[in-house]
Amino acid sequence: MSLQSGLDAFNQGRYSEAVQILEKFCRDAVDRESSDYLSAQMWLMKAYQGTGEIEKATILCQKLMMSDNPEVRSWAEQARQSFPQSPTNQSSAIQKAGRAATAGAKLAMGGVGGSLLLASGVTITLLFGMVLALGLSLVLILGSNDPLQGLAIAIAIAIVFNLAAFFLSPFLMDLTQSWLYQTRWVDLAEVEILSPETARVIQQVCQQKKLKTPRLGIINDQNPTAFTYGSLPNSARLVVSQGLFTYLDDDEIATVYAHELGHIVHWDFAVMTVASTLVQICYLIYSTANRFGRGGGDSKIKDAMQTAALAAYIFYIVGTYLLLYLSRTREYFADHFAAETTGNPNGLSRALVKIAYGILEEGQRTQEPSRLIEGTRALGIYDPKAAASTGTAYRIASDTQKIGRVFLWDMFNPWGWWMELNSTHPLTGKRVRALSTYAEQLGLPIEFDMGRVIGEGKNLNRNKLYGNFFLDVVLYGAETIGFIVGLVLGIILWSSSAHSGLVFGAPLIGLGLGISIKAFVMFPDYKQAPETDILTLMSDPYASPLRGQPAKLQGQLIGRGDAGNKLGSDLKIQDRSGMLYLHYASRFGPIGNLLFGMKRVQSLIGEQVEAVGWFRRGVAPWMDLIQLQSENGTVVNSYHRFWSFVLGGGAIIFGLALTIFMSSS
Repeated sequence: MSLQSGLDAFNQGRYSEAVQILEKFCRDAVDRESSDYLSAQMWLMKAYQGTGEIEKATILCQKLMMSDNPEVRSWAEQARQSFPQSPTNQSSAIQKAGRAATAGAKLAMGGVGGSLLLASGVTITLLFGMVLALGLSLVLILGSNDPLQGLAIAIAIAIVFNLAAFFLSPFLMDLTQSWLYQTRWVDLAEVEILSPETARVIQQVCQQKKLKTPRLGIINDQNPTAFTYGSLPNSARLVVSQGLFTYLDDDEIATVYAHELGHIVHWDFAVMTVASTLVQICYLIYSTANRFGRGGGDSKIKDAMQTAALAAYIFYIVGTYLLLYLSRTREYFADHFAAETTGNPNGLSRALVKIAYGILEEGQRTQEPSRLIEGTRALGIYDPKAAASTGTAYRIASDTQKIGRVFLWDMFNPWGWWMELNSTHPLTGKRVRALSTYAEQLGLPIEFDMGRVIGEGKNLNRNKLYGNFFLDVVLYGAETIGFIVGLVLGIILWSSSAHSGLVFGAPLIGLGLGISIKAFVMFPDYKQAPETDILTLMSDPYASPLRGQPAKLQGQLIGRGDAGNKLGSDLKIQDRSGMLYLHYASRFGPIGNLLFGMKRVQSLIGEQVEAVGWFRRGVAPWMDLIQLQSENGTVVNSYHRFWSFVLGGGAIIFGLALTIFMSSS
């Protein structure tokens, strides 16, 4: 679609069509500094106004006001005067909950997040012990005649390595920041221009805690995020993206900065630096020992190396989960610090939701994924994988209850706890719930009607929640369980009948039955799939990553599921309420997926479609596609269930054939 066709649609008053054409033109544009691209952005802003999408129009206007082109800046500043409210203020849509009259009141955490001191101490002690034990074992394996000398060498290696990592890592991060993200280092005066309250919060915290002002950085990326790194509080770096100032209001920006200052005050950013290094040492020892264990030489040394490699890998896995737990704990404590420092826990709740919305919006406006969001996922204030559900809810911000209902899954579904184990951040719903308790302590109304939402969560059917969860956990391992049960039965029957074929055939039959039973649960009948929208699906507190929910969606395909993969076969669909990933499966397996990604996906992007599939909910929700039908009659079929039944049925038939053949021979 050309720029001119978008302008023609706008001039004829077909604003919705103009938005679709201009959005696609902007997504496909290669040169973001060209006059055509800037012109498309300007007309898109006016088209948003024409469709009544004032939030999108004002955000785009603010982006144009920061353009390097002086004519575009001047045009945007004049256009800005036509807007009735600030780019990120939705006060007409969302009634903000209040804040405390004074900041600094002490707030009880009530056990939220556990103990940061205990989590830090246990994690560092265990990780250091692991590295020490592994270092000692390698020194002794390599032939030290004096065990005490070996111990001294191992301790020295661990201490020197960690001290070097501790003090050098911030400078290495500085180089990375400049190279990958072109971080611009600014002074407090520039931050004050962008957010006056933020400057006051930084000055207040630094004075009270006797800290130097952190080195402040801004990255020219519209994906909203913030993170802190460094070795010591007085040499910390606090970096945010330009998108934070685009999508958040002044008081919300201040709470984000206060959150990051909390990491500095608690020293947890330094603890994470050391802990991450120790985990990486475990992996380094594993890979080194594994390589030596596969080589030639003395068999005893090889066996010892393989044992050391196994121990190192186990320590690496355990260390990773310790690190993830510490990471989640420190986020709770930084949220608590921000609530106390600003007296505005509701502001941080809104900030988290708006950050999710900004990440979602920016992801839809570009063909390429943000290197910033991907590269700083563990450091950032928000896990971008969780942005889809929260950001979707914010799209219909006129109903705050709908925003809160999305958090039911985070807070009450046991799958939320299970998925969180692999996450660097607590689930958003749990963070907002904790912030709501701080608002209650301050005598404030609660943001997003969380009181009612928590009450609704307490009335959920516990038997349905936990019964389905425990059954789903068993079904996740149905193939393995079927294989083991088949093997046991095969051995029992063989011992009583002397038919050796049962030993080999029964496990395959059990495997096939396990695959088939799991497939029936994962892919139920879809012929009566109800027509719904994405937000409704995401608001279901009983949703599961395994138990598929048949659904039919109407929307527009806006890009590939993995925007960085030019051959990816997955897609993104957007309806009136939000965005969802569609997973495609060819009947010809991976080769078919590759060919579909190469030859058909690009032609489908931008089409209005009807999608039928099985909805699933994890940290990031998605739909396993069954069928896609576009307005022009194009039909795409997907075969997730087909392959499960082929593999299950094939294993059963092969197992039966093997049993019969070996029993008759």
